[in-house]
Amino acid sequence: MQFGIFGGAGAQQGGPDVDSGHAFQEYIDFIKEAETLGYCSTFVVEHHFTGTGELSASLNLLTWLGAQTRTIRLGTAVVVLPWHNPVIVAEQVATLDVLSGGRVDFGVGKGYRHNEFAGFGVPIEQSAERFEEALDVVVKSWTSRERFSHEGKYWKFDNIVVEPPVAQKPHPPIWMGAGSPASIAGVAERGCNLLLDQFATIDTIAERVAIFRSEVERRGRRFDPRSVAVARSVYVARDAADTEAAHERRLLAQERLVANSQGQGKANTASILAFENTREASEETALYGTPDQIGRKLDRLRGHGVEYILMSAAGRSLANLGRFAREVMPDFADAAEARAAE
Repeated sequence: MQFGIFGGAGAQQGGPDVDSGHAFQEYIDFIKEAETLGYCSTFVVEHHFTGTGELSASLNLLTWLGAQTRTIRLGTAVVVLPWHNPVIVAEQVATLDVLSGGRVDFGVGKGYRHNEFAGFGVPIEQSAERFEEALDVVVKSWTSRERFSHEGKYWKFDNIVVEPPVAQKPHPPIWMGAGSPASIAGVAERGCNLLLDQFATIDTIAERVAIFRSEVERRGRRFDPRSVAVARSVYVARDAADTEAAHERRLLAQERLVANSQGQGKANTASILAFENTREASEETALYGTPDQIGRKLDRLRGHGVEYILMSAAGRSLANLGRFAREVMPDFADAAEARAAE
């Protein structure tokens, strides 16, 4: 198995005595330590208008991280394409890919929070169409060897060439967040990698991996287990009380997530929100507990074909990061990786 980091940093709200950049520096130090400990990637989120300082400018942060690291891959989870000019996104990601020596993983999604669509003045009902058109433009921007034009429903570009060329050929790996069978089939159809959320149960993850594998193989391609990344909230606890406190913190965070995602008088049916916010559900989905307890859950996931875990960086605890790397990761390293570490 391989392990990356999932999460992000944001500005602290407050008066003139508050260092609004402190959380950014904490996250940068966290990722630098993760690289030292052997984590392979960092995937950062994009959110807007929460009032709680969540990360909004993911590519800016990844550019800074790329300058301060050497090997860790730099991922987005996700850039919400319906809100963005796709040509500008293509230019920014290509620039980051060049500057980082080809370390970009481009994660994209349709978005699901009503308040964000409302804030940008984009109807959430258009999210799927906008996403598909924008992704087509991004891919064409990276792969066209000559100038091109595009006239679609939402975007028009005339006689353009996108610079610089990407470092990775034909382009950076594209990761798509999906949950429903139809959406997962769409990821396979495009030949992209699959991002699965941290709230789905292990059984649900198993079903989604099986669907993706079937859809990939049905199209005549070989399925690579590491083309699926599963986000999990992870906490290596000191004892049972410490584990219980971690679950309580998670339940409160999930309440805030649900509250931030609803529209006025309209329930949000996004698959990422189809979880039970209960202690029992948290026990099933989160990797909390002793190294042995966490290991048993990882064994279950690996038994269902999961080979890539993105560890949620909530709290950015260096102690938790180190304990997981020292006490859990070695038991799941590939033989070749284990030999290299000796």
